[in-house]
Amino acid sequence: MPSTTPAEILEVEGREVRISSPTKVVFPDAGLTKLDLVRYYLAVSDGALRGAGGRPMVLKRYPKGIDVEPFFQKRVPENHPDYVGTATLHYARGTSAEEAVIRDAAGLAWVVNLGCLDLNPHPVRAEDLDHPDELRVDLDPMPGVEWSQIVDVALIARDVLDDVGLVGWPKTSGSRGLHVLVRIAPDCDFAAVRLAAETLAREVENRAPGLATARWWKEERGESVFVDFNQNAKDRTVASAYSIRALPDARVSTPLTWDEVRVSRPELFTVRTVAERYADIGDPHAGIDGAVGSLDALLALAEELGPAEKPPRGTSRDGRRTSTMPLIEVARTKTKPEALAALDEWRSRHPDADAALHPADVLVDGMRGSSSLWYRVRVNLQHVPEELRPSQEPLLADYDPWAGRTPS
Repeated sequence: MPSTTPAEILEVEGREVRISSPTKVVFPDAGLTKLDLVRYYLAVSDGALRGAGGRPMVLKRYPKGIDVEPFFQKRVPENHPDYVGTATLHYARGTSAEEAVIRDAAGLAWVVNLGCLDLNPHPVRAEDLDHPDELRVDLDPMPGVEWSQIVDVALIARDVLDDVGLVGWPKTSGSRGLHVLVRIAPDCDFAAVRLAAETLAREVENRAPGLATARWWKEERGESVFVDFNQNAKDRTVASAYSIRALPDARVSTPLTWDEVRVSRPELFTVRTVAERYADIGDPHAGIDGAVGSLDALLALAEELGPAEKPPRGTSRDGRRTSTMPLIEVARTKTKPEALAALDEWRSRHPDADAALHPADVLVDGMRGSSSLWYRVRVNLQHVPEELRPSQEPLLADYDPWAGRTPS
């Protein structure tokens, strides 16, 4: 038996797209093959391109399946087809990358054939890389936060946007949270857009103290919804509308109407259900490009609120920030299963401390390395009585994502 099935050539809007290993199973639990994923994206192509088309994108590739960490590829492959455009982005560290720009359904199919599941475009158009035309409100729940609280915060964010003359378009993140997209006139640079997003986050926190937070340091957020304004910083990308996420049920980041937000749940939206939904009702975000607004009112509110509170400047001997919380670090690992295993081991070693932890006290963070994620495990001992608090111990795993690499 051959190790792979023959490639399949699809004709997509007059273009031929080669799909290698079309029968390769990508989502075993959902029974979805690589060709199934291509056909899904073709079925929702107008909506997917409304979110990702014409924008440079980072290629987040899963060549070995959803159970293996993806790698991030900024540079477009040299042998890309002529229907895939490019744009050269310049990064803060002085590097640059010629990134892929897709504009049609054939481009979508090509990206999926590379092993991409979700689409990660920048908030700029290829024609103007310095001025975002989209403000992104990322509502990121801390552990222990229920969907109803996320919805409450989303509706407050909508009220703030209404008050400053902007229109928000909600979608599920495809994981646990919600995104609200806002089309803006491309007349502000990244710094101004990030300031506007931070101002929005602060105002949401002011209106919903305890429910929402704009605190940057994770250990200070508690069981709240973080309004992640830093997703608007230059170089950041988020999964765009109709993106498939690497969860066993093949969940999809799905555009909603505001009436649907409270009655919907993220797990309802998968590759199979969203394709059917799209065929039935079309794209709830079809009007987003006609709802362009100005950041003037948000930037005026930024002046009214004054500078945001800065985190403490205290640092440790190695120059790192010193947290105001009683944090200990447990492990640094290459994969999330390794991180969770290290956490379980720490729990078994310290059962009394573990019993006192709240859900948001356990911090398992995916950290961006040079081309892939790695994981850091920390525990906030704020709810553990002082006499039961373990001291900082040698890390249970100490993965170095930069080992063997020379600085660029």
